Amino acid sequence: MPAFKELVFSGVQPTGNLHLGNYLGAIKRFVAMQAQFDCLYCVVDLHAITVWQDPAELTRQIREVTAAFLAAGIDPARSVVFNQSQVPQHAELAWIFNCVARLGWLNRMTQFKEKAGKDRENASIGLYDYPVLMAADILAYRATHVPVGEDQKQHLELTRDIAQKFNNDFAGAIQQQGHGEAFFPITEPLIGGPAARVMSLRDGTKKMSKSDPSDYSRINLTDDSDGIATKVRKAKTDAEPLPSETAGLEKRPEADNLVGIFAALNDVSREDVLREYGGAQFSAFKGALVDLAVAKLGPIGAEMKRLVADPGHIDAVLADGAARAEAIAAPNIAAVKDIVGFVRRR
Repeated sequence: MPAFKELVFSGVQPTGNLHLGNYLGAIKRFVAMQAQFDCLYCVVDLHAITVWQDPAELTRQIREVTAAFLAAGIDPARSVVFNQSQVPQHAELAWIFNCVARLGWLNRMTQFKEKAGKDRENASIGLYDYPVLMAADILAYRATHVPVGEDQKQHLELTRDIAQKFNNDFAGAIQQQGHGEAFFPITEPLIGGPAARVMSLRDGTKKMSKSDPSDYSRINLTDDSDGIATKVRKAKTDAEPLPSETAGLEKRPEADNLVGIFAALNDVSREDVLREYGGAQFSAFKGALVDLAVAKLGPIGAEMKRLVADPGHIDAVLADGAARAEAIAAPNIAAVKDIVGFVRRR
């Protein structure tokens, strides 16, 4: 496989209030990666409409996710911040990939089965085809690395399969047109961190989710300091004190979740947290977690509100990012069209 320039791509759907899980599992990692990689961070609004969205709400949510990116520390001068629908190469490449991917591959995607449920006959084609568009999002830029959660790992494996099959199917044309042995990289997932999976504050066995009917199950990025404090203090725990070693967190999902949140917010390991708080009652630990969460998340929420109040600024950031993204994607998709055998307008 030839060497490709290291490039990170990832995206967040604009589908409702962003919460602590989105921040720790994705956005906080995006900020850190700016120091190591060239990065593209996308508000994936084409993915959002795989289920029906109220148009006015979708517009608001696109801007809110962008505001969260900026408030958390993503620098739009350093990284490319844009929304997917402004760069038409995503949809163009998705169709070509629809003709490369195989039905059997998509039939194995567990997320579609989970999201469609028993009513799969009424699910949109877009929801079924979501992973192919995700592959196009990544490979339009020939991205080499993608930070993903465990729930997206299967989709990234599909991206790798599509890239490999395209490279194999069109090997002759790829070489003939001077692209070497492969046109697309086999993208690597970046999975990890102390809180790659943040669980509900009301049930440590369930992932933190914006769809949970209880607002006390999650900390929203727009919650004020009092709201954050109340939710942490009301978080479900058990009667035992905190253990001194991580082995003691087994079969204690709520304790494990709160320790993981503390570790991720404070950029330390679970072991570090338990060295300091092992043996403590939850009342004392929650007090420390309140102080930490308010200190880390409060400024982000305040800056998000300031940015959302200036939609013109957010739209300008997105427009600039889209132009920079398209400058990368357009030559790649032009090359793909040549490889496939299309006659292009010159």
